[in-house]
Amino acid sequence: MTTAILVSILMTLVAASTPILLAALGELVAEKAGVLNLGVEGMMLCGAVAGFAVAFSSGSTTLGLLAALLAGVAAAMVFAVLALSLNANQVATGLALTIFGIGASSLIGAGFVGRTIPRLGPIFPAGLSEHPWLRAIFGHDILVYLSLALIIGVGYFLRRTRSGLILRAVGENDASAHAIGYPVIAIRYAAVAFGGALAGLGGAYFSLALTPMWAERLTAGRGWIALALVVFSAWKPGRLLVGAYLFGAVMTLELQAKAAGVNWLAPEVLAMTPYLATIAVLTMMSIGRRTGRLDAPACLGKPFSAT
Repeated sequence: MTTAILVSILMTLVAASTPILLAALGELVAEKAGVLNLGVEGMMLCGAVAGFAVAFSSGSTTLGLLAALLAGVAAAMVFAVLALSLNANQVATGLALTIFGIGASSLIGAGFVGRTIPRLGPIFPAGLSEHPWLRAIFGHDILVYLSLALIIGVGYFLRRTRSGLILRAVGENDASAHAIGYPVIAIRYAAVAFGGALAGLGGAYFSLALTPMWAERLTAGRGWIALALVVFSAWKPGRLLVGAYLFGAVMTLELQAKAAGVNWLAPEVLAMTPYLATIAVLTMMSIGRRTGRLDAPACLGKPFSAT
């Protein structure tokens, strides 16, 4: 295998992993606060269509990223009002948010189907970003480096800061946290908003970087993989990074198999592997404490009322 091919594979792997990593990291923070938001796919689609529409209309990918972030937060706040303020069932509300995101993105994006925009480019100079092998490190766009920085930042925040410990306390025992004066609902709102922002950026990565065009259901179920990845990582940011890149490697293997013309194994088999893993992990989450829920926050998915 030549250096050029290896670098190309690494670039593809990173690109395939980044949107899943962003969305999963946001969901991890929300779940650490005790909120189970199954609407990740819907928030990603809202971010994807908002980012593309604004970038196409304004000619600025920066504005597109900002719009995607705000769209993700707005969608997350719909969930938060229903699930946190009105105590609606979190599972049902999250599923409804996904359905809403699919429908809203199809409606808003109807006029943009097939349109293209310039791809979100690397942030380093051409001498580094286009170098035959240095581009494996310096040839990525801003969201790739942001995702890696956020893994470090979130890990430090949850383990080493007072605010992070408070957020974890809210997820582990909301009644005790409320009894000593912490605003449980406000903290959960902030965690859900953060999750929505990263899901929106993850969705925008599809429409602005991976395939800079709009098509219905562009995220292709990656939000569900992000949800499973949180459980796979045992709610730890470091493991989340490893898991996201493992899922990215599977997706990259599918693309490379197609490009190489491999015919002894149907590409469809490789294509469905991440989704089979998603089903397996979500099944583990529902079995009980001996498997997937061993490290889950104790109050995950449970409603809270201050009265």
